[in-house]
Formats: sequence, structure tokens, C-alpha cells
Amino acid sequence: MNDQLGLRERKKQRTRTTISEAAIALFLEHGFGQVSVAQVAEAAEVSKRTLFAYFPAKEDLVVHRLADHETEPARVVRARPPHTTPPAALRAHFLDGLRRQDPITGLSDHPDIRALTGLIFETPALVDRMQRFRTTSERTLAEALRDTTEAPDLVARVAAVQLVAVQWTLSMDNFERVTSGTTADARYPDAVRDAERAFALLENGLATAFTPPPARPAGR
Repeated sequence: MNDQLGLRERKKQRTRTTISEAAIALFLEHGFGQVSVAQVAEAAEVSKRTLFAYFPAKEDLVVHRLADHETEPARVVRARPPHTTPPAALRAHFLDGLRRQDPITGLSDHPDIRALTGLIFETPALVDRMQRFRTTSERTLAEALRDTTEAPDLVARVAAVQLVAVQWTLSMDNFERVTSGTTADARYPDAVRDAERAFALLENGLATAFTPPPARPAGR
């Protein structure tokens, strides 16, 4: 039974990958707006019904490649070591991503990654979808901050917006430098410096946000 379930899941994953690769190839060649869902289904040799079962919206054919990162900040905060603040955990995670040239940090000069990222940020519909992606990141991170610290709701929400904004700003800076012709290896030292500076500013500003308030004297 488990083997059958495993086989079924692998088949679903292959179908998903086939559809996505066909879609992205068409979008890169002709433009996102110039390619219909029907054309993608035909190229992937599936029905439109099957395509929509895997990808409810046309934008999902592209953005799903980043789906694992949508709630990544929240997962990092929930899994952080004891006595590590949320900003410190996210800073360490981002620096590790830079070392690995993770595409989500913007520090990747692989041609396929650059082409896909360029497609996203040059297409209004995909930019709008990425804004929803960012909103989900902020919401789930705020939930993680509330669940794992003493921060009240307002502080958690404000901190989440700031933390996600720092990561997005750093990633976009790296992407723009790489797109302009700088190699990922050449950009790396400055990317690390910028990340250290940005997170230091943020950590200083949030220094008291995730510590319990002082106890009130008895009788007050």
C-alpha cells in the first residue's frame, strides 16, 4: 500500500514538474501575457482540467517554484536554537543562503535562475502575485513571533513586516547587481556586508521587542 502511495505521489510530482517546465519555457520565449493556459496544457500534453488541478491560477505556474520560501521565515523562527532572538536566527539563515547562493537571496547568476527571476519582476501579474507571497510571509512570521516570544500582537506584526522587508530589500539589491553583470562570487563580499549592516540596524531597533516586560512591584 505504501509503495502504491509513493508511486502515486512520484507520478503527481512528475506531472507537476512537466507542466511547470513547459509553462516557463513558453513564458520565457513568448512572454507571460502572450501564452494561454490552453497552450501550456497542449505543450505539457495534459488537459486544462488537469493543469488547473495542479495550478489553480496561471501565476502559480511560475511562483510555485518559490513556494517553499513563502513561510520560510516563520519556520526559521520556530526552529531557532534556545536563547537565539528571531532577528539573529533570520540573519544567520540569510547569511547561510548567501554562502550557498540560494536564488531566494538574489545571489545566483545561473542563467535559468536569472531568466526566471527576470520574468517574475518584469511581469505585472507576477509582481502582484509576489506581493501576496510577501504578505503571507509577514502573516506567518507574525504568528511565529507571537507563539515563540512574549511579544504582543502589534509588536509581532510590526516586527514581521520589518524583518521580511529587510530580506526582500537585500535580495532585490543582489538580483539587480547580478542582472547588471556582476558575478555572484564577485558580489558575495558586499552582499554579506550589506546583510550584516541591515540586520544589525534591525536587531538594535528590536532589541527589547522580544524580551518579557519587567515585573511590576507588588501592590501596583
